[in-house]
Amino acid sequence: MLKYAIRRMLELIPTTVGIVLLAFALFNVVGGSPAETILGKNTSAEAIAAFNRKYGYDKPLVFALDSQFTSFVRDLLRGDFGWSVEMNEPVADILKRGVGPSLSLTVPILVGGAIVALMLAIFAAAFRGGAADRAILLVSTLLMSVNYVVWVLAGQFLLSFKAGLFPIWGYGGWEYLLLPVFIGIVSSLGADVRFFRAAILDELYKPYVLSVRSKGISRAATMVRHVLRNALIPIATYISLSIPYLFTGSLLLESFFGIPGLGSVSINAIHSSDMAVVRALVVLGALVCQLVNLATDLLYAALDPRVRVG
Repeated sequence: MLKYAIRRMLELIPTTVGIVLLAFALFNVVGGSPAETILGKNTSAEAIAAFNRKYGYDKPLVFALDSQFTSFVRDLLRGDFGWSVEMNEPVADILKRGVGPSLSLTVPILVGGAIVALMLAIFAAAFRGGAADRAILLVSTLLMSVNYVVWVLAGQFLLSFKAGLFPIWGYGGWEYLLLPVFIGIVSSLGADVRFFRAAILDELYKPYVLSVRSKGISRAATMVRHVLRNALIPIATYISLSIPYLFTGSLLLESFFGIPGLGSVSINAIHSSDMAVVRALVVLGALVCQLVNLATDLLYAALDPRVRVG
């Protein structure tokens, strides 16, 4: 297991180097002049030169000891993501402020949605073909058929505006998160339940399950101890694809409910052409995906010995 973990961590090095190179190329080479993007093409040559001098864009791109690329890498290693022109403050401070609201919104959605969906999927798979299974499948299909924006607008109108059960806008306390978390869980529940159910059924009728049942082990014990353990591999893959969004935040929910998370930061940075913030979010999002893939692979190895042996 240790050798497998070390090998996987070493494999992150070339990918991380590629991420840094690609991010630098996109925002410093392909994207054109940052000064013209931020200040506008009609800005005077003196203003562009002053901007480039202030933010280091007057340095050579790569082929120098003190180039834009070496400065970019050196700043990344120090945790310095640059200076926000729009907000006039370090990008790191902006990201620190947005991480808390984003995590407080997305973590309950991911954890709560996964638990509810897994419970429903286990129940449906255990009674496959029965009335409960058909009812769960019907409701899941209906949930999948409703657009995400419809859930948001209907929830705000019916539960906040009409019923007055939840605040409709802002981030003043935990009560402001109840409605967006509820909408986030409900909107993803249909697809999650159907996928988890399919993963469990794929294991349920394999020969080892029949062998376990022939030994007199109850259906519940078989589902939890044997079927669920093996079904967790595709389920873990499915869930891991959503984890990077814990960091980047939920763009729609944060925008509709006025939550000052990283999703709102991303939208504001794109609208204002604040390239330092956009670049930091791209780099950090890619690095988070790297770490999530590593954690998922280590989980595979823990669940299935064949992975680490291979």
